Order: sequence, then structure tokens, then C-alpha cells
Amino acid sequence: MTMRTVHMAVYNTLADWEVGAATAQLANGSWHREPGTFQVKTVGLTTEPITTMGRLRVTPDLALADLDPADSAMLILPGADLWEGEELVPFADKAREFVAAGVPVAGICGATFGLAKAGLLDDRAHTSNAAEYLVYSGYSGAEHYVDAPAVTDRDVITADGMSPFEFAREVFTRLEVSEPHVIEAWYQLFAHRDPAAYAVLAEYEAAHA
Repeated sequence: MTMRTVHMAVYNTLADWEVGAATAQLANGSWHREPGTFQVKTVGLTTEPITTMGRLRVTPDLALADLDPADSAMLILPGADLWEGEELVPFADKAREFVAAGVPVAGICGATFGLAKAGLLDDRAHTSNAAEYLVYSGYSGAEHYVDAPAVTDRDVITADGMSPFEFAREVFTRLEVSEPHVIEAWYQLFAHRDPAAYAVLAEYEAAHA
């Protein structure tokens, strides 16, 4: 069993609710094809603690300068109040490095602004909180904007900040963490409280125990 590491960026004002569904299931999902094959590590500008929007203190596992795409299965970029400024540009630059190396990047809410500013959405289908929001990034990909909760185009996932479960579903699908129908069952259970979906997950877990 090969352990795959998903890196999640952390920085001040990080929007806690946007990424928890994805990271919790990646680290603990019993319905994965191979449970226990994913771990989540946090990466900051430095290894100094950051404070999320929910006032949680997080100490990064490693600094951004030490993150190599070759050591990662995916880079997740949460939203934050800081994305419209210059402070998080290094994360956008790292995202560009990941995509160039063929390693996927997933950005939600304000992170989509950073991806747009970095030129990663100029020729990809994408979404965000609103089409007008991304226009202010100065990007040239407005014609590729899709009015949907979450979108995947090649190695870039984007989502609006109101759709953490749709975002997680795209992340799971891109990483192939389980069978497509199992991922969909997880989504239907958590996003739509579908009791039938729980039975699908339980049956899959029992068959692969």
C-alpha cells in the first residue's frame, strides 16, 4: 500500500468550512479503494502558526519553499480574505508549478481569484463565487466561466465558497479515491441527507473489509 500525500495550504483568514469535508474524508474515509492510503499535510508560507477565519490556530507541517510537486498527489487551496492582495501570490505561483508538473490543484472561493490571476484559468473551464468577481483579477478566461458549484478541467479544480461538498466530490473524483458510484453516494449522503446513500457506503465498506 502506497501512502499518497495531499497538501493543503494554510494561511491567516483561511475559510475553515470550505475544505473540511474534503480533508476529513481523505484522511479517514473507510470507503476508499484502499483505506489508509491518503494523508493530509498542511503547508504555510513558513512553519509559523496561522489563524483561520474560525479563530483556529494551525501550525503548518512544512513551509511552501520545501513543497515539491513530485512529493504530492494534490495541492488544495482554501479561500481566505487575503487572496485579492499580494500576500498569497507565492501559493498561486506554486499552483502553477504543480500544474506544469502534471499534479492537480484544487482551489475554492477566493483561491480561484489567485488561480485566475496566475493565468491558470485563461484556457480552462472554471467557476468561482461569481463571474464578475474573477474579472477583477485581470485574467483573460472569462469566456470559459461556468455557472456551477464546482468544475474540473484537466488538472485544475475550482469551486464557489458555498459548495464544500461539491468541491470535495471533485477532489475525490480527480484522485480516484473510490469507485464513482461510491463517491456519488458519499455526496448524496452529506450534501442531500439521502439515507439510501448510507446503505451504498456501508455495503461497499463491508465488501472491502
